[in-house]
Amino acid sequence: MKRNFMIITVFLAVGYFLAAGCTPQKVEMPSWPWQEEEEPAPDPEPEPEPEPEPEPEGEWTDVSSEYAELPSHIRVMKSPASLQGKPAVAFAAIADMSKTGLDLWCINDPALQGSDDRFKTPSKVYEESKASIIINGGFFYADWSAPKFYSMSLAIRDGKVLSQNINYASEDWKTMYYPTRAALLVDKDGKAYSCWTYFSNADGKTYVYPQPAENSWKSKPLQVPSASFPSGASELDAQWGIGGGPVLLKDGEVINSYEAELFLSDVGCTANNPRTAIGVTSDGHLVLFVCEGRNKTEGVAGFTTAEVAAIMKDIGCKDAINLDGGGSSCMLVCGKETIKVSDGEQRAVACTIMLK
Repeated sequence: MKRNFMIITVFLAVGYFLAAGCTPQKVEMPSWPWQEEEEPAPDPEPEPEPEPEPEPEGEWTDVSSEYAELPSHIRVMKSPASLQGKPAVAFAAIADMSKTGLDLWCINDPALQGSDDRFKTPSKVYEESKASIIINGGFFYADWSAPKFYSMSLAIRDGKVLSQNINYASEDWKTMYYPTRAALLVDKDGKAYSCWTYFSNADGKTYVYPQPAENSWKSKPLQVPSASFPSGASELDAQWGIGGGPVLLKDGEVINSYEAELFLSDVGCTANNPRTAIGVTSDGHLVLFVCEGRNKTEGVAGFTTAEVAAIMKDIGCKDAINLDGGGSSCMLVCGKETIKVSDGEQRAVACTIMLK
């Protein structure tokens, strides 16, 4: 009987609470008439396992001895199996600039008007030059209906301009932009440095800038670059030069200026791709870099330009620029391929860089 009385009392208390519009009321509850079983204590939460320390990526391996004809002033280094936390197949040719014959081949297109010169594969260039190291250079395209062949990137050999960085860009071919694009120049004293250039149709001069015109696809076009914009302009006066983009390193700092240089999605700066880059160290060594991608070796996707900038800095470069990548990326050492090219065979290109 007592138990029934207690249950009725509880029901009345609950009903009173609901009738009050769910407003909490102080209700005197009788003491519980039977012993409540104690619930077992919950198992303690397991201690979270500490994050594993990232494994060191290892050292680059000097593979120069695999190439009997390689001059002693050029070293060829192979990457560890991982770079920037990702599987990698990459090579870097490192040469003392004071002892190295730096050369290039490029179609003759000094005013962005196109050329009758045909593109060549790196192997074809090797047949003609026998250069110790050959990598692909800057960007290019062809009008096969003419046919006419165009270089989109600066190339300077023995002080003569063979081609220019492209000086216009558009997403819809209605709104035109005028970007400054990356170059690595070598002056008459042998000093190499990265910069931005613009070929002016107005006066036929090429200008060099210490920083880019800060264009963006998200903003209206800036004014056409000139002798006064961007600031710090000087007329081109270089013994050797190669263009491409974006600038990766400037004075030891990562720049990766792909947005200001107005690269479109087909270059894929933020995507994994095979890459080619060129840089210089503070002690005067030139670095030519190439990496595999697009899973030509299983699991090796390639790198973004930001990752290539970090890799070039780790190698010791203070200045560096990105060159054409994807199916164009290729490095020959004494005529032998290093990476697996992503097209399955070498692509004919408008320009190559050579070390002798």
